[in-house]
Amino acid sequence: MIKELKDILDILKGEEKVILSVAAAEEKEVLQAVKDAVENQIIEPILVGDKDKIKLISEEINFDLTGIKILNSNSIEESARIAVELVSTKNADFVMKGILDTSVLLKSVLNKDYGIRTDSLLSHVVAYQIENYHKLLLLTDGGMNISPNYEQKEMILKNAIQAAKVLGLDTVKVACLAAKEKVDTKMQATVDADLLQKAFVNGKFGKNVIVEGPLSFDIALSKEASDIKGFKSEVSGDIDILLVPTIEVGNGIGKSFTYMADAKSAGVIMGAKAPIVLVSRADSAESKLYSIAYGALIAKNIK
Repeated sequence: MIKELKDILDILKGEEKVILSVAAAEEKEVLQAVKDAVENQIIEPILVGDKDKIKLISEEINFDLTGIKILNSNSIEESARIAVELVSTKNADFVMKGILDTSVLLKSVLNKDYGIRTDSLLSHVVAYQIENYHKLLLLTDGGMNISPNYEQKEMILKNAIQAAKVLGLDTVKVACLAAKEKVDTKMQATVDADLLQKAFVNGKFGKNVIVEGPLSFDIALSKEASDIKGFKSEVSGDIDILLVPTIEVGNGIGKSFTYMADAKSAGVIMGAKAPIVLVSRADSAESKLYSIAYGALIAKNIK
């Protein structure tokens, strides 16, 4: 089982490299992240964008482009199309967002003619490495879906389970978060969480998965809190996935992990035929590298 993000780098080294297409790669921080991934021997990149700018920036950061394919484009829209088409035609294994709006990239991802859409919903999954937690903790969805309904939560959870299984877990343990453990029709999060647990019992999420809900945050992550409250749980204190009810909850928890607990992280968008790597300028260089590595690991497992 992968317990630390750096373990992903170790697993990918020496393996057949997965190919990453980068849409609108002409940005310093994006190219630095790609450079770090190349130097760690985990990917083979295809850089799509303004060729002259890519070369100029690469010189500034001492990124040796020898042997690296660069595909020139005249607009960010064209960059997005080319990068996504590389994946849909199996000339690349996954895609990364460069210096373009997320909406532009996702428009290409969802294109009916050349995109990589599936019947699922796109959702954001972040793996956090937190010092006082004994393994990686996945959080979803704090980045894409604002206030998902029950059917959307089912798809978000399936995406997260797929992202969790590549970590080598024997059993994926899920907590569907709410403000309390009892179902209250006035609190939709508790109703949906209860339905997700019932769906799990009926085999909706496959083998080697346990889903419980509704669970409060303390009971999900602390067996001691569960025991004190007299709450019986198979997963308390050993959660792999936190499924949040709304984007605000996920965004707040995730940023609390990062800024208050100094967590390391790796994030991808799931639900397409291949993972999509989105890095923020606020992310550390380390987290950007880990996001590429996590995307590579997932891509390798779903090829």
